[in-house]
Amino acid sequence: QVLLVFAEEDEQSNGFRWACDKAGFRCNIARTPQSALECFLDKHHDIIIIDHRHSRYFDAEALCRSIRTTKASENTVIICVVQRHTDREESSILPLISAGFTRRYVENSSRMACYNELIQLEFGQVQAQFKLRACNSLFTALEKSQEAIEITSEDHVIQYVNPAFETMMGYQIGELIEKELTEVPINEKKADFLDTINSCIKIGKEWQGMYYAKKKNGDSIQQNVKILPVIGQGGKIRHYVSISRLCNDNNKVEKTCECIQAESQTDTQTCRHKDMRKGSLDVRSTTSRGSDGSSQRRRSSMARVHSMTIEAPITKVINIINAAQESSPMPVAEALDRALEILRTTELYSPQLGTKDEDPHTSDLVGGLMTDGLRRLSGNEYILSAKQTHQVAGSLSSPISLNDIPPRITQAMENEKQWDFDIFELEAATHKRPLVYLGLKIFARFGICEFLNCSESTLRSWLQVIEANYHSSNSYHNSTHSADVLHATAYFLSKERVKQTLDPIDEVAALIAATVHDVDHPGRTNSFLCNAGSELAILYNDTAVLESHHAALAFQLTTRDGKCNIFKNMERNEYRTLRQVIIDMVLATEMTKHFEHVNKFVNSINKPLAALEENGNNGDGESIKTVLRSPENRILIKRMLIKCADISNPCRPREQCIEWAGRISEEYFAQTDEERRQGLPVVMPVFDRNTCSIPKSQLSFIDYFIIDMFDAWDAFADLPNLMEHLNNNIKYWKGLDGRNLRVLRPPP
Repeated sequence: QVLLVFAEEDEQSNGFRWACDKAGFRCNIARTPQSALECFLDKHHDIIIIDHRHSRYFDAEALCRSIRTTKASENTVIICVVQRHTDREESSILPLISAGFTRRYVENSSRMACYNELIQLEFGQVQAQFKLRACNSLFTALEKSQEAIEITSEDHVIQYVNPAFETMMGYQIGELIEKELTEVPINEKKADFLDTINSCIKIGKEWQGMYYAKKKNGDSIQQNVKILPVIGQGGKIRHYVSISRLCNDNNKVEKTCECIQAESQTDTQTCRHKDMRKGSLDVRSTTSRGSDGSSQRRRSSMARVHSMTIEAPITKVINIINAAQESSPMPVAEALDRALEILRTTELYSPQLGTKDEDPHTSDLVGGLMTDGLRRLSGNEYILSAKQTHQVAGSLSSPISLNDIPPRITQAMENEKQWDFDIFELEAATHKRPLVYLGLKIFARFGICEFLNCSESTLRSWLQVIEANYHSSNSYHNSTHSADVLHATAYFLSKERVKQTLDPIDEVAALIAATVHDVDHPGRTNSFLCNAGSELAILYNDTAVLESHHAALAFQLTTRDGKCNIFKNMERNEYRTLRQVIIDMVLATEMTKHFEHVNKFVNSINKPLAALEENGNNGDGESIKTVLRSPENRILIKRMLIKCADISNPCRPREQCIEWAGRISEEYFAQTDEERRQGLPVVMPVFDRNTCSIPKSQLSFIDYFIIDMFDAWDAFADLPNLMEHLNNNIKYWKGLDGRNLRVLRPPP
């Protein structure tokens, strides 16, 4: 396919058009850079011819650069038509090459000249590009091969190994590329054996036989090996391709594979000579050290990919299952196939909803909370408060001291150490400013100012700035919710098992993370922001949009003004550690990773602790400490702690649970109203204020997100009072649903 880009029709464009017809090429014509780019992205032409003779119409080099920025242009030949100048010196072609042109064509409107140019392109650059395009398929075949494959240069320098090689030999590709083959130790038998192999491959013949290879860990393994020389430029051997399979004790070849490079331990080898196929692919262009920058990047990219994935536990599991399938009866092999399909999904931790009988309340909740939305379906844009001026310390009145708190507020906070503490009473007493007062008391109890080496006035200013940047207009995601999560976090931190596990810096990070975890929340879900094309969704690439914003804004608000910078006196490394923990905990509140966090907690902490108890090691402090205190498990515990604090509403006393249910429902109702008003996709259609059943929505949320998580957290932290509230609240919502009531409370 050919695309002609000429601003006006003239003899030159007509010449190329005639040439396309004669050659049997499909031809499109574009008059403007925009139409040219759109046409190319639609058709993916093999050849593009751009008129560079008249700069007054458009910038040909700029158009070429625009085309080259697209993925589709990777194998496209772009020709530049330039003016013929007989009265001045020949100009350099380098600017055209830099712009992305493949070659230039000095204007010649002769039809046969145009035809000859196209034919030369077809059998030259275009055909070469077709071969390069096919290389992607060849590399895919190599990557997926069950046999271990190694490619070396004529100097026996390793150029490529496939995943089967890495897996079975214990190496990563980055450890091997550009390294010379390990020399075989010389003795009489081994020298003879090596000479036998070389006598085959040096004259262009294939060698096949069996010998032992040594893995990275030192283990020796027997292999069936085939080594093939590859004839390349100048009719010389340019590469060697080695293919190997693992043999069992009976020399029976198994499906799992091994690399060929290693120490030989047998002299009973056979050698079969075969003529090399003359048409063998010359892989030098894609793998040799003498290749161009593009192939170097290709090799480097492959090395990075393998170093990231080959050692992953899931990869090892898949390889084990693949090997097991070979010797399994058909029903077992088919069952393993189904298991592999599940394991290869990216959503390993997310339960799959049914398609027919699933409760719409559950599917809507899951869709709204665990996805990043549909792509934008309208021209409407939702502008979050990214443009609004955030409150800073200097714009706020001086906060009150902890010693001067009014009696009503002091009374409202009397039992803040208890789980049944009523946050709504404090909200009323503080005129919707509970975070400053509760924060001052809890932070004082945990000695936060002493740890941070900051004054109480700095802490007060910080709390006031953070609270001022919560939206009081939100029915749910406001500073009362933040104060509630802070209270739950402090309560969990006081539990004995948690105190055994976390360090002081973890406690400080948890309390700060709870305070800021929803700052500047717009009262809309991530899915809504992504669908609306909001500035924040664009900024954070539709991924953990709100949670990323909360964490980033919290540090911006804190560090921009010394009056509220609670971190200003910290030592640099300690601050970096604290900051990292805070960010990790805030990001953990994002619901798309909910099941991943819960499952990792269960498998890494709950189950090992249970096993210790079952084995009679309940009193073995060292064994328990090993489980609790490992850095990886402490991260999981902190994530679980803030997740449970964030959505603990169903575990609160009934009246608080009901109030929170009404508030979150109202926020979802408002979102649905706005989605319909703006013509956006409705993320949670079930949250229509005219038809929604709040009891059903609560039961769905509890069943899907809460029960398993709090069972696991209770098993760890021992929270019988929370579980009792949860069971009572489930009975309450079921009672309303059983009477087909859709409201928060039964009628009087």
